[in-house]
Amino acid sequence: MKHFSKPVFCAIFLLMLASSLKAQDPRFSQYYASPWNLNPALTGVFNGRWRATINYRDQWNSVLSPVPFRTYAAAYEYRVEVANEDYASFGIGAMHDEAGTARFVQNKVHLGGAYLKKLSGGPRRASHYLSAGAQLGMGQNSIDWSQLWFSRQFDPGTQTPDYSAANGEANANANSAAYLDFNAGLLWYMVFDNDGYFYAGGGMHHLNAPVISLVENNSETLYSRWTGHAGGLFPVSHNLALMPSVLVMKQGPSLEATPGVNVRYSNNDYNEVAVRAGMFARVANKLDKSMHVDALTVVGMLEMNRWTLGLSYDITVSKLAVANNNRGAFEVSLMYFQPAEKRARVVCPRF
Repeated sequence: MKHFSKPVFCAIFLLMLASSLKAQDPRFSQYYASPWNLNPALTGVFNGRWRATINYRDQWNSVLSPVPFRTYAAAYEYRVEVANEDYASFGIGAMHDEAGTARFVQNKVHLGGAYLKKLSGGPRRASHYLSAGAQLGMGQNSIDWSQLWFSRQFDPGTQTPDYSAANGEANANANSAAYLDFNAGLLWYMVFDNDGYFYAGGGMHHLNAPVISLVENNSETLYSRWTGHAGGLFPVSHNLALMPSVLVMKQGPSLEATPGVNVRYSNNDYNEVAVRAGMFARVANKLDKSMHVDALTVVGMLEMNRWTLGLSYDITVSKLAVANNNRGAFEVSLMYFQPAEKRARVVCPRF
């Protein structure tokens, strides 16, 4: 009996998975620490002149090492005041995602902008704000075909694949053409007198349903993805606050919700230092089946004036836990805010 090697099995598994999921978007458990990828309307929603964000995710290393699923993202945003308490923001963001032995890669680069307007507010009254944003960019998907072998390349004499032999596949070495990608979103938030706030927003990604086929003569398109998210900061004492939030996403047949809460402790000093700790649950459907809890995410964050560092770990609680011993994904996020030259009257949430 002939046995497939682990790399070949993982490659076949990846191709089957990619076929059934139709290139679902990469995701971050710390979605609130990746505003560029969450909602285009979050562009420029920060207190300062500019913001830089970096995110990294390493998933399923316990079962797919040394080639786990890895996601890298970076964004830069700049905002300017264009009217009394109104701001225009501009930014650029990029994402690189690679999965499995076959190195299925998704690359995306977007330019974006948003407009933030104050709707109402005043002394001893909550202030309301509305932001609308859009992103336009390019994407491209590929597979490292050199990591794959096919039945025609199997040498029965040595019972190993001969990578130098022709694979006879008509679509071998085919990758997707560069495609145009368009996203848009809205965000509303209110700020209370006690420095608490509440926000709610939503976005639509891949509105133009771009073609992302990896083979020739195919019109496979990327599902549009909609997101809805809400949350806030609610002080319970001078130093302590609760930061609940929830994200709901749907892309094609896939539906996912991520509710949770962070507890935030701050010294409330001019040079503020704060720490957060919390837990989130990822609830997802099994395509045409009912919802189930897929993972629990434990998160810790450190805020030091201009910097915010976040670390999190996904604990698998689904049936996959039998294979990976509850080991899911590790994430790290880093944000930097450059203060404005003068204190802005428009106050933004700190996600």
